[in-house]
Amino acid sequence: MLRFENLSKRYDARILFQGLHFSVDSGCVALDDESGSGKSTLLGILAGTIQADRGEVWVGGHSLRDSPVEAKSAIAYVPEDCMTYPDQTGRAYLEDIASTRKTALTPHALELADRFGLTTHLDKRFEQMSFGTRKKMFLTAAALGDVKVVVADEPVGGLDAAARAVLIDLFKTLSKNRTVFFTSYDADFSRACEARTISFAELGKNT
Repeated sequence: MLRFENLSKRYDARILFQGLHFSVDSGCVALDDESGSGKSTLLGILAGTIQADRGEVWVGGHSLRDSPVEAKSAIAYVPEDCMTYPDQTGRAYLEDIASTRKTALTPHALELADRFGLTTHLDKRFEQMSFGTRKKMFLTAAALGDVKVVVADEPVGGLDAAARAVLIDLFKTLSKNRTVFFTSYDADFSRACEARTISFAELGKNT
């Protein structure tokens, strides 16, 4: 469901990474590498918000270069700092995502939001929310519709123990028939998600 070949990215004279290869059909994958190695940049490239210098990405069988609309519709992206329009409410954000993915804000989705402790925050604006609350809004949105790949940058950041447990359950459920690709320094969280842990050194090989 997620594949990339020969991905490279540099900023001025600094090479972040080059020649990255990876392919996975389903399951949880945790990218664990040192700070500043380019993890967030790689996730941005996979989500189509950052352009690679070289290489190609396929999401759900669609080329991000040749079929960007189809590829982006098959992926849910949770950046590290989850901010939309500051004056948008959580409920409006979830409804917008549901509409984009041709689904609805179903009772099941609202149940997930409630498990994350979001029920009393749905009508707050993003600028009124804490970092952790914004993160939980985006994680709830990641489960909406029939996306094939979920990409999340440090998804446990800002979450308390109860929300962390909900996220572990969510990732394990989604990964049964989708790809969940996330960055994390938290080895206990990755193990709890039954994730395969990789590094940039491994992505530099034909994995």
